[in-house]
Amino acid sequence: MRTHNVVTLTMNPALDLSAEAEKIEPIHKLRCTAVRRDPGGGGINVARVVRRLGGEVSAIYPIGGAMGDLLERLMHAEGIHSVTIRIAGETREDFTALDRSSNRQYRFVMPGPELSPDEVARCLEALNLGEARQEFVVASGSLPPGVPAAFYADLAKAAKRCGAKTILDTSGPALRAALDEGVWLVKPNLRELVELTGKPLFDEDARLAAARKIITQGNAEIVALSLAEKGARLMTRDKTWTAHIPAITPLSTVGAGDSFVGALTWCLARHAPLPEALRYAVAAGTAALLSHGTELCHAETVQQLLPKVIVEEI
Repeated sequence: MRTHNVVTLTMNPALDLSAEAEKIEPIHKLRCTAVRRDPGGGGINVARVVRRLGGEVSAIYPIGGAMGDLLERLMHAEGIHSVTIRIAGETREDFTALDRSSNRQYRFVMPGPELSPDEVARCLEALNLGEARQEFVVASGSLPPGVPAAFYADLAKAAKRCGAKTILDTSGPALRAALDEGVWLVKPNLRELVELTGKPLFDEDARLAAARKIITQGNAEIVALSLAEKGARLMTRDKTWTAHIPAITPLSTVGAGDSFVGALTWCLARHAPLPEALRYAVAAGTAALLSHGTELCHAETVQQLLPKVIVEEI
């Protein structure tokens, strides 16, 4: 297995399909534009962004059936080194449809195939943490049926034993379990932070206090909190930075969070200062909003937006 200092793990990959229709309404046949197919799933999207920005990355993910084969071919076409685990189930397809009449986007997300205990174990073994020299392990996305909520916690524990830093982007019980174990960096959005704390977090002070508590309790060393149109916050034990996004008209909401994590990871792998990493992350997340369907961000757009992202220490 070729090793890079960034490795992503996607337990629930998908083939992302996107198309547009003049108007989305019930009963009638909806005549759509030609469908676009992209590799999808949290860690896969992160790997795609790291690669687009010029980084080297290995992407680990399970595949099954014809859709899994197509997913692997699409990843190869983007120049991404893949380590695949063959499973019995069929890789899922997700579908995004744009209603042109209202400019509203509809996203249909499937649960994914159920993994057996042996398939789950082989996914964790594929990280090869005992022998490889990964500096960053990105655990991103939902867990499919059959994968226990403690999976990311087990990954974080194995990474710490080998000196690797876990970057986590997930939600629900999997997020809570991994934080109980402790990770290096966690990237919740506001909804996920509210679910995690059980509090409404209406104002800035409440949000910063909730994020800081994650650090003081030893659940993470760094918290990157994404706040949609309000930008993002990056916090360590003794410093907090805020980033404001430039005014734009979004074309799609798909992949903004993954683009954020991908650019953040790319910067961290280059040992860039944290404020610069936050600037790139927000520029990439914003750039994804300017891409159609499931395209994610593009490096050229990231560079164009970068000077417009204001980062301040607070």
